[in-house]
Amino acid sequence: MSIRLIDRYLDGFVSEKELSEMNGKALLALKTVLDGSGKGSDFLGWRALPDVPDKNEFARILSAAERIRKQCDVLVVIGIGGSYLGARAAIEYCQGLNRNALVKDGPQILFAGKDLSAATVCETLRLIEGKDVCLNVISKSGTTTEPAVAFRIFKEWMEEKYGDGAAERIYVTTDKARGKLKELSDTMGYETFVVPDDVGGRFSVLSPVGLLPIACAGIDVNEMLEGAREAKAKFSQATSVFENDCLKYAAIRNVLLGKGKSTEILASYEPALGSTAEWWKQLYGESEGKGKNGIFPASVTFTTDLHSLGQFIQDGTPRHFETVIDLLDPGYRIEVPYDEKNSDGLNFIALKQLHDVNRTAFAATAMAHTDGGVPNIVLEVSGRSAHDFGMLVYFFELACAVSGYILGVNPFDQPGVEAYKKNMFALLGKPGAEFDALRASLSEKMK
Repeated sequence: MSIRLIDRYLDGFVSEKELSEMNGKALLALKTVLDGSGKGSDFLGWRALPDVPDKNEFARILSAAERIRKQCDVLVVIGIGGSYLGARAAIEYCQGLNRNALVKDGPQILFAGKDLSAATVCETLRLIEGKDVCLNVISKSGTTTEPAVAFRIFKEWMEEKYGDGAAERIYVTTDKARGKLKELSDTMGYETFVVPDDVGGRFSVLSPVGLLPIACAGIDVNEMLEGAREAKAKFSQATSVFENDCLKYAAIRNVLLGKGKSTEILASYEPALGSTAEWWKQLYGESEGKGKNGIFPASVTFTTDLHSLGQFIQDGTPRHFETVIDLLDPGYRIEVPYDEKNSDGLNFIALKQLHDVNRTAFAATAMAHTDGGVPNIVLEVSGRSAHDFGMLVYFFELACAVSGYILGVNPFDQPGVEAYKKNMFALLGKPGAEFDALRASLSEKMK
């Protein structure tokens, strides 16, 4: 079980000399992360999560997960951004996109509160009709619009169905001591779990935020944390970027940015990694995109997207590079059948394993794209176990923190996120002099 960086598709794009010149900055950035001396150091709690700092909380998570698995047919996870992306990524990575239809020994897991779409809410309500349901509401404050609105709707549904018994089916992950959701939970008697004060949402997948729904899916969270611990031990020390693949990934990204490659496309050849890419996009987008700086994170799923975006990646504006997750074992084996008539002309791949064909497509694409001027970083990952996912999470989190410090930004704040919220609150009529003035200004613009 491992993660390994392959640099064979970087020839002509990143030289050993350029990496050597980046070495000092990368080592200083790693030291800054490890000793907590940089900006945002009060949000470095994610480094300790693999070590399970609160064993009582962890035991309660496992106990609640077992209870939920016995209590309900469906678990609805309500959250947005880091409050749901990590859990969804883990569940789909380990159990697949069709998990709810294929897994028979636990509840279906649905996600709500991640948007303001009436269609999403109503369709989810239709899916849970006639089912035994539990909720896991995840919000630090309890006032974030999307999950708060969803919770109002699903809480009402639960109370109509279960009456006073609804409280025993609602599990809340929120602040330890303050906030509207914490106050409500204490009043209603919901079981609560803690969003750590020193862990930002996008770094929270290995905290109670992600671990409870992941455990409810029947995934071994101990194994996942062990994978993260292995990555922590392996990548938290180095004397050079050439001996630490996590540090090397951060350094290569910044070398390429210096050459005008300002968009990174995370590619995989397995649809089950789609939500992992969504989690990765938030991690890097919110961490690096500030001060008019950073690498724009995008994603594709090949080979599907080769038939839609392949042309642009190959021949379009040359401002991007790819990072490919090369999954060695997808967990399934199936052979391409032989056809006596060869009606589609594909007997040259008959009797080959489909995964081998898929990996051949990866190699062919990587060579074509590099010939087209698109550098490819390859991250080779063993498989789709909980251990593999834990390693991948810690690898990306550590590399993200290092890369942010190389860029000269605080990787742990997100000041730009609040601008749209203020505008939305003003237009929706939130009371207060600040919003009154802003509403008048925005209304004038809208004319």
